[in-house]
Amino acid sequence: MSAELDRKIADFVAYAYRHAPGVKRWLDAAEVKPEEIQGEADLARVPVLTKDKMVELQAQDPPFGGFLAVPITQVTHLFFSPGPLYEPAGQETELIDTAEPLFRQAGFDEEGIALNTLSYHLVPAGLMIDGVLQRVGCTVVPVGVGNADLQVKMMQDFGVTGYVGTPSWLATLLKKADEMEIPAAEMALKNVLLTAEPLSASMRTMFMEEYGLQVTNAYATAELGFLAYDQEGQTALRLLEGPLIQVVDRDTGQTVGPGDVGEVVVTNFNRTYPLIRFGTGDLAMNVDPAPGKSRQGERAIILVGRVGEAVKVRGMFVHPNQLAFALSRFPIAGYRAIVRRPQLRDEFILQVVPAPEAGEVKELADEIRQAVRDVCRVRLDHLEFVDELPEEGPKILDERRWD
Repeated sequence: MSAELDRKIADFVAYAYRHAPGVKRWLDAAEVKPEEIQGEADLARVPVLTKDKMVELQAQDPPFGGFLAVPITQVTHLFFSPGPLYEPAGQETELIDTAEPLFRQAGFDEEGIALNTLSYHLVPAGLMIDGVLQRVGCTVVPVGVGNADLQVKMMQDFGVTGYVGTPSWLATLLKKADEMEIPAAEMALKNVLLTAEPLSASMRTMFMEEYGLQVTNAYATAELGFLAYDQEGQTALRLLEGPLIQVVDRDTGQTVGPGDVGEVVVTNFNRTYPLIRFGTGDLAMNVDPAPGKSRQGERAIILVGRVGEAVKVRGMFVHPNQLAFALSRFPIAGYRAIVRRPQLRDEFILQVVPAPEAGEVKELADEIRQAVRDVCRVRLDHLEFVDELPEEGPKILDERRWD
């Protein structure tokens, strides 16, 4: 942890407390004085501000819950994001500053013409990306969402070299170009930055091998902009420098250790709309090569799902996506985990339906146990092979009773 970062955090918290009434109320309610926050280590004293709580605060004190830290006359844009949440934007450039190195690394530059397919309507995504593309020197084609035929024609006519948007919409455009019998030689597209939805391995392979595209996969949120990325097809996403990104235990607020799962929490350093320890609702595994010594840009996260879908087992969050990943290399037709508490300790049970062609899958029991332990960080108490499981219902069934 650098002294420079600690000073930045202390100054930002003090500023937000003085200028944003909502921040003052939030810290006062937690009995936290701004002068007690002198660096990253002290931030655990500040409760995580969830999206649901921000929705509640905005309803109590519209429109921004008291988190606007400047006169509204200094606000340049007013956005609306799912939640529902209102988001003000001013003259600050932090989001663009953070994203600029990512876009340059993804191949966007002054010689490029970029198709921006994220929405310019109500939400901040389209305009924010527009600003980044202009910063790196690209000519922007601001198409937003929809009308595949027109977008493909514009790509062909303008010689579009870059694409920003979701993987699914890119696949739609490429399929449409094939249907329109546009030769690949007439399409100049080479760099794509994909975000807003998961990128599957098969789709990534298709973009690269069938269409010869350079693929960058990026993680971003509407409120906080770009946070992490991958260009090598890895599950781990390298963190960007910029806002302070932490992976924290939702119960204690403390940063989790390497290999552990927690919520992605961000402090944005935005002096128009200061958010301190804002919870994204995304669960991630913390990847840290040198705990206590590494810079943020040297760390990574592996996204495992949303907070509401995870179950805590013996102090560790376990998400259905983690189980799916752990079991993906085994011949399994279905699975379900069950959490029980017959006495004082959680019991973790995995039920598995072998695939028809699996053969003696039971011989792989030890490997399955180890894979679950490696990925989920929780040891199985029982592994049961069953003939069938319900097609619907949760993949992790919590049968514990707390009354």
